[in-house]
Amino acid sequence: MVFKRLFGNGGIPLEIDTIVPDEPVRPGGTLKGEVVVRAPERDLKIESIRMRLVANASLTHKGDGDGEDDGTTLCYPSASGWFELKKGEERRIPFSERLQWETPPNESRGERLGVSIGVRTEVEAVGVKAATDLDPVRVETLPLHEAVLDAFEAEGYSFESSRVYESSLTRVEYHLYLWQGFRLVDQRGGEGRPPRVELVFHTNAVGSEIFLRRFREGGDRYWDNKPKALRFVAAHHEVGSRDFGADARAWLERLATLKRGKNEPEDEG
Repeated sequence: MVFKRLFGNGGIPLEIDTIVPDEPVRPGGTLKGEVVVRAPERDLKIESIRMRLVANASLTHKGDGDGEDDGTTLCYPSASGWFELKKGEERRIPFSERLQWETPPNESRGERLGVSIGVRTEVEAVGVKAATDLDPVRVETLPLHEAVLDAFEAEGYSFESSRVYESSLTRVEYHLYLWQGFRLVDQRGGEGRPPRVELVFHTNAVGSEIFLRRFREGGDRYWDNKPKALRFVAAHHEVGSRDFGADARAWLERLATLKRGKNEPEDEG
């Protein structure tokens, strides 16, 4: 256990440790852990312990303040209200939170996807208001994600990188104001094959709306400013029975014949 010592006005210390199990949780699953707080030098009145699960946040110390602008908030795991700590007293507060199905994964079968996700614990006490470092959280791809990515891998399109964009998909019902793109690179080459494609999973309890488009370099986060995307649907229960390999081939063939939008450049190898 590694306590982080936070200092408020007048140098009043509070020690806190947020414990997140080092095992992955999946979208739709439950994130569990506990917050341990201790008053090392004097009695303290804790006004609130608030937690935020954030994506794209820095792993460095936030410092004093509420950290509200640091990363995209995915949810607020429940923590604690008002209580008092005596000098030297330690208290453990368990928390749990059901993750939205749209929560972006940051690893797949143990491979990191390049997306930062973690819990930031924000404390308010008499004389103390501060946020901890980010405690990393492992969010794993769902079996449906893996089945589709495996199908594209078999067709020669290997995973290269992933990125979370803070915006919304067009004409879909969403609960989180973000979407995640999986960039795949063609390892085979050949006429009519896009050299890079992007897969997007918009997931709910039933399955995923799957979007496929040519990948275009550039930092524009807005969906409508990206190349045209094809839309497909797959259910969680189809994993193991549906031929996603045939789907991937058909989807790539459709993408190759999709008419580009205005101002879209030709593919570059």
